[in-house]
Amino acid sequence: MIRYLFNQSLLSFKNRYDYDISYMQDILQHDLSAFLKFIGLQMMSNHSAGLAAEPIFAARLQAILWDDCGPCTQLIVNLALEAKVESHIVRAIVAGDLDTLPEPTALVVRFTRLVLAHDPEADGLREQIIHRWGRKGLIAIGYAISSSRVYPALKYTLGYGNACSCIQVQETQIVPNITTVKTATPIK
Repeated sequence: MIRYLFNQSLLSFKNRYDYDISYMQDILQHDLSAFLKFIGLQMMSNHSAGLAAEPIFAARLQAILWDDCGPCTQLIVNLALEAKVESHIVRAIVAGDLDTLPEPTALVVRFTRLVLAHDPEADGLREQIIHRWGRKGLIAIGYAISSSRVYPALKYTLGYGNACSCIQVQETQIVPNITTVKTATPIK
């Protein structure tokens, strides 16, 4: 019965976001305990510590782009738009165009890139983030980065990964610039 209820919830999610839930259903079907832990990850993913949606989704989008350029990215784009992050901001992050982003958002994107690249230059940006949003904000950004990377890794591990695809941001299709996404500084 509990599996049925969880599956109904997954189907609702699928219909709301037009997202393939097969990997989640696979986990639910084969290991209820693992699925319950997966639900716990959702709580981590949604932690914001009171930060506005824009810096949180800047980190989530940059992190997901680092590991995926397909359905998971599209889902995060849709969630960002639903959270009222302006479409031109979302488009700029997906396109890797930091020059058009507000300074705080560009800071989070640059920081996320450096963190993912294990670049010591992240230390200076970390201090700027702490100054702007405090340690709670840094933790929320850290959760956004970390949790976003779990989904593509899990999907690819279970055999549900997809190849790159165009990302739809409202009426605009964007092909993620993976070269730009995986650099610590913007390519001009």
